[in-house]
Amino acid sequence: MKKDNLVYSIPVKQLPVREQPRELFDCYGAENVSDSTLLAILLRKGIPGKNVTVLADELMQRFGSLSNMAKQSVQDLQAVKGVGKVGAQVLKCALELAVRMGRETARPREKILTPAQAADQVRLQARTLNREVFWVLMLNIRNELKGPPVEVSRGLLDASLVHARDVFKQAIQSGSQAVVLLHNHPSGDPSPSKEDVALTRQLVEAGKIIGIRVLDHVIVGHRKTETEQDYISLRETGLVEFERD
Repeated sequence: MKKDNLVYSIPVKQLPVREQPRELFDCYGAENVSDSTLLAILLRKGIPGKNVTVLADELMQRFGSLSNMAKQSVQDLQAVKGVGKVGAQVLKCALELAVRMGRETARPREKILTPAQAADQVRLQARTLNREVFWVLMLNIRNELKGPPVEVSRGLLDASLVHARDVFKQAIQSGSQAVVLLHNHPSGDPSPSKEDVALTRQLVEAGKIIGIRVLDHVIVGHRKTETEQDYISLRETGLVEFERD
């Protein structure tokens, strides 16, 4: 066996004490150890040739984040070699408890009723960008935000490619009833281009077919004076006919 792969064959108990998950937990506390360490403790054991720390690292690499892992089914988690049915159930239960705790402590959802409120959601981020980024605000039936702005596309300099399937895939997954579209103009001028108008019309029509209302498309630029508005609402310009909110 290659030296680089030697860690796969070493049982956790034979690892240096400072690398053993439970010892790390006891020494530093739950809040100060890595996500992989906590996962390893939940999983308890690995399989021959792959110890539990390596298995936990593989889970994080495969799913990318705990939030994404929480979206997976027991079958998806079990598909990772070494997790097993019981391990997948334990992980799913732990992640679901975290989701439920988040619901208990969540602040009241913010409503998006005006273009200014929509622009507020991305303004600080948009100021630092030198390329176009396209976001979607996911809303429930009361126009309350279901989460932070979702980045759908990031373009090169002043060009951005946005596909309806990406916009509405996110909206469907989140159970949204409506969306507000946003993107920035790195030039600072929020005036809509012909392409912006054409894209918006396409997305409004796609939303009608899917059953998700597109309420507005807000383009964010930069203020040149204190009194100047740094965004433009395509709904307010009348260039596009939107679904009624």
